[in-house]
Amino acid sequence: MRLSQAMLGGLAEHVRRPDYDWQAQRAGIVHFGIGAFHRAHQAAYTDAAMAAGDRDWRITGVSLRSGDVEAQLNPQDGLYTLTDRSGDAAATRLIGAVGRVIVAPDAPQAVIAAIASPDTRIISFTVTEKGYLRGADGMLDVTDAALRADQAGTGAPRTIYGFLAAGLAQRRAAGLPGVTLLSCDNLAHNGRQLRGMMSAYLQATDPALADWFARECRCPSTMVDRIVPAMTDTDRAWVAQQIGVADAGAVLTETFCQWVIEDDFAGPRPRWEAAGVQFVSDVGAWEAAKLRMLNGAHSALAYLGLERGHDFVHQAVADPAIRPLIEQLMRGEAAATLDPASGIDAGAYAEGLLQRFANTALQHRLIQIAMDGSQKIPQRWLEPLAINQRAGRTSPATLQALAAWCRHVRGDQRPVDDPQAQRLGALWQQHGSAGIATALFGAEGMFAATWIASPAALAVLDQHLA
Repeated sequence: MRLSQAMLGGLAEHVRRPDYDWQAQRAGIVHFGIGAFHRAHQAAYTDAAMAAGDRDWRITGVSLRSGDVEAQLNPQDGLYTLTDRSGDAAATRLIGAVGRVIVAPDAPQAVIAAIASPDTRIISFTVTEKGYLRGADGMLDVTDAALRADQAGTGAPRTIYGFLAAGLAQRRAAGLPGVTLLSCDNLAHNGRQLRGMMSAYLQATDPALADWFARECRCPSTMVDRIVPAMTDTDRAWVAQQIGVADAGAVLTETFCQWVIEDDFAGPRPRWEAAGVQFVSDVGAWEAAKLRMLNGAHSALAYLGLERGHDFVHQAVADPAIRPLIEQLMRGEAAATLDPASGIDAGAYAEGLLQRFANTALQHRLIQIAMDGSQKIPQRWLEPLAINQRAGRTSPATLQALAAWCRHVRGDQRPVDDPQAQRLGALWQQHGSAGIATALFGAEGMFAATWIASPAALAVLDQHLA
């Protein structure tokens, strides 16, 4: 049996059901990038808000490319199970917050209609760093082929900007209010960046809509935190054994979960605070701590761990050759860049992260974290490197991790899954180990907009890469 509304009778009794009639709820959220992280985080919070009494906040999921999640969830009436695991303990709940999933290339007009629906008040995103189509300077990459096609109006939209522009134009024409665009990706100042890039897109294509967007829509920044490994067939078989039915959309995650949101919405929102969400005037302190300490350590574990033959985070953090570097990166280097007035206890935060990384119940693959490094390292490593460099502080652990990333993108040990893989490979061929650090991080380097390495830092990188 496969999980669905009709098959709920076969679901194990220990699985907690939603305390509301999910079929009676209208969709109030459109979410781009409905992968495992969203289903373990924002959708779970929304499910809890409706269980606490909120209504009509069901989620319409949008996949910009793959039909995998549509095939997982639509035959299950949007239902899936979420299991929190730590050690031998596991707790499973049924999530009813997702209504349907649309595969954008197959049904672009359905996506636009969902954005334009009077019921929609929030459009959220977990499209990863590369989904925002930023150039090396952090601005909208106007050389991207899909973006150029959307700006020219060639065919159906292919990017988040094309879909948003079409849907928002219909809202404006119908006299509907603006919406909140809620980025939940690991970008510094993600709301501000999304607003800037959306505004730039609209200014180039429809200046009148750009003015309406500026007046009517809001883009609050957020910080999201939960470790959610990619599911495997072994994981799904384990879930089926535990719950009594097959669940193609099942998600396994850790018990820890956090969401901090800038309180700046264009209209109504779910009462996520009933499920523990923090609404604040400025998310900057939480965002910086998470990006530089958690995400920065995760990337270091990925590249250093893969080099030493590890597959999972818990293996890499237990390696005596790696763990001291991770502790130094978090406690000594990333923590030094945080605002002391924020009130964040960096030492306690680091200790909690180390415990989470060591959770053997989560088979979090290093190769998953290693993807798209060119989009991740600017905010995870290069920004704290720049801050420490300006303060006259050295960052030996971060530089050692950065060297491991440089070796990773050379591509001679394993395939490189990165939107800049071709360019990075060409730089390696052109400059070799003696010049790659300068080509990447020198004054004219690929990442000069974020960090220009000092001569001392370049010397350290050259030594690690020799």
